[in-house]
Amino acid sequence: MATALSRLGRWAFRHRWSTVGLWLALLVALGAVGAAFQGETDNSFTLPGSQSQQAIDTLNARFPAASGSTASIVFAPPAGQKVTDPGVSAAITRVIEAARKLPHTVELPGPAVPNSVAPDGSLAVANVAYDVPTTDLGDTDRNDLEATAAAGRAAGLTVEFSGAIVTGGDKSSAAEAVGLILALFILIITFGSLAAAGMPLLTGMVGVSVGLAGLTALSGVVSLSATAPVLAAMLGLAVGIDYALFIVSRHRSQLAKGMDTEDSVALAVGTAGSAVVFAGLTVLIALVGLSLVNIKFLTVMGLAAAGTVLVTVLVALTLVPAMLAIAGKRLVPAANSRAAKRETQTKTIGHNWVQFVTSRPVPVLLIGTLALCTLALPVLSMRLGLPSAGSAAPDSTERKSYELIAAHLGAGANGPLTILVDTKSTGGSAIKAAAKVSAELGTLSKDSGIVTPAVPAPDGTLAVMSLIPKSAPDSEATAALVRTIRHAEAELEKSTGSDVSVTGTTALGIDVSDALSSALPRFLAVVVGLALLLLGLVFRSIVVPVKAALGFLLTIGATLGCVVAVFQWGWLANVFGVNSTSPIISFLPVLMVGILFGLAMDYEVFLVSRIREDHVHGSEAHEAVKSGFRLGARVVTAAALIMTSVFSGFMITEDNVIKSLGFALALGVLIDAFVVRMTLVPAVLALFGKAAWWLPSWLEKALPRIDIEGEALRTKPTAPSGSVSDEAIVEPVG
Repeated sequence: MATALSRLGRWAFRHRWSTVGLWLALLVALGAVGAAFQGETDNSFTLPGSQSQQAIDTLNARFPAASGSTASIVFAPPAGQKVTDPGVSAAITRVIEAARKLPHTVELPGPAVPNSVAPDGSLAVANVAYDVPTTDLGDTDRNDLEATAAAGRAAGLTVEFSGAIVTGGDKSSAAEAVGLILALFILIITFGSLAAAGMPLLTGMVGVSVGLAGLTALSGVVSLSATAPVLAAMLGLAVGIDYALFIVSRHRSQLAKGMDTEDSVALAVGTAGSAVVFAGLTVLIALVGLSLVNIKFLTVMGLAAAGTVLVTVLVALTLVPAMLAIAGKRLVPAANSRAAKRETQTKTIGHNWVQFVTSRPVPVLLIGTLALCTLALPVLSMRLGLPSAGSAAPDSTERKSYELIAAHLGAGANGPLTILVDTKSTGGSAIKAAAKVSAELGTLSKDSGIVTPAVPAPDGTLAVMSLIPKSAPDSEATAALVRTIRHAEAELEKSTGSDVSVTGTTALGIDVSDALSSALPRFLAVVVGLALLLLGLVFRSIVVPVKAALGFLLTIGATLGCVVAVFQWGWLANVFGVNSTSPIISFLPVLMVGILFGLAMDYEVFLVSRIREDHVHGSEAHEAVKSGFRLGARVVTAAALIMTSVFSGFMITEDNVIKSLGFALALGVLIDAFVVRMTLVPAVLALFGKAAWWLPSWLEKALPRIDIEGEALRTKPTAPSGSVSDEAIVEPVG
């Protein structure tokens, strides 16, 4: 592999302008296609096979008028007035009439609007029904709906909106800009040169731009959630900068020692590029592996991010060497500069740290492991749930609507359960059966609330009613109520002669959370198993992959524990700008496992490959740990800080979904890079010594040999760059 990548790097070096032109042409072409065919984002959740989804499908097929998207308009009168006052009532009517004239809106079956009025007249809620699902509605429909508030607000009313149609929009705000600024600052410190610092940033941005342009082009035919492009940008930017950083750093180190520019580029791509390929492969495996959970929105998010990461790997292997060729000798550190001296320094911070760790490996392992296990303790009380309007940005209309409804009508009014009563199999009256079901629902649980009158489908064999719980949509009490109803379904069906099912946004969210909770151990087993296989293949060792997998589990546990403490318990909530506590977003643990697995293996590959490289090339095992760590620590440190900066940038958003994901990834990177990879890893390798690289002889023969240390490059004779062929490779230095 090292030889093939070295040839690719040399080709890109010699065809620098053609390579740059091809990437720019691809970016322009995808941008044009994206502008022409861009589709709307979709924030809906589906879970094929669940009771909630089956009930939704039944509604779509047999009662279309009740299966489309709905939105709610919330009205609060001026101080001292009621919604029933003539002037206020007239203003409410004008808003509702304007809303019902919008495209795709239909008359709701059931009681006249407003549908809900607070007993004291302090609030009214009107529902707007659409004849199409939320996936067929876009920004224009949302803007048109929100524009209807003008007539009510002109009369002094507070008018807010809720429902799937009003959620969405740009989640990233200035997050990318903040991350880029911090990344540039770290790169300048790392390289001591603006030109060298700007190159990983520039190529990383190109990779992300191409990836996002491709996603935009696909959004016209593939349904993307608003979070998918944000995740792709977040992860693509981080790994894109990091992958370029490893190659540029290796190249600049070789230039500082006198190597010819073209030969140095070829060698950097052959060695550091090999690590980039395997690091990128682990990220891709983890992200594509999200499809194993078999939930559409998570699969799309994983594939979208994987596509962007693949582009960044290709950029690192082709565009980066082309840009290095264009920069030429300008990247050579100036004589006596801090960057030049750093290449020959031995008493660095990294050297001192690895000396400390390897001289006392047992205490370091015990203290580090105990600390991470302590951080993981809050995981024992973790609750999962889908995001609700209660966790939206405080100034958003859905958050204001949620709080108004909770204050005046009760928290449960924000997430009514939809009850389907189906008598098609028995031929009885659905309305009569629904009346019996309604009477029994109130006796099932102390959290059962108000049951609205049933609405029959045209054929009379299906009836729909709403159960408004006493508890909030994302509370454990509501989840328990749904499970209680489902446990009682057999008795309800027997006593009423009907099939009873629970659905709606709240019930679907509970089903999705349960599915993700059960899928997490399976997914974790798959990615950890892949880590064992891949790292065993790369490093030809038993200890290294087992140590990497166990370290990853510690990272996941500690990170999730901190997420629970901040976002569910509210510890340090003000420090991190968490505007409300709530259950952890149900897809965060699975998504975090997928992403952090890839990043953890990045640092494992980059750091351990330098250690193994020194060991393979003759250094004694303990000395290889120290020398390899010293060479790799500075770059891994910069890479981890860059990733943390990019992920932290997404914490400035008010949206708790993006904020919690940014927090989890930023913290996870810090824990994995500095505690696990740069502390526990050298301690384990020092403790095992030469045995860390042991592999049974039968397995040694069975495994294919993959050269990521550039051993094949050492066997080739050095030739002047002006006469070297594609096969001629240089002797590596440093």
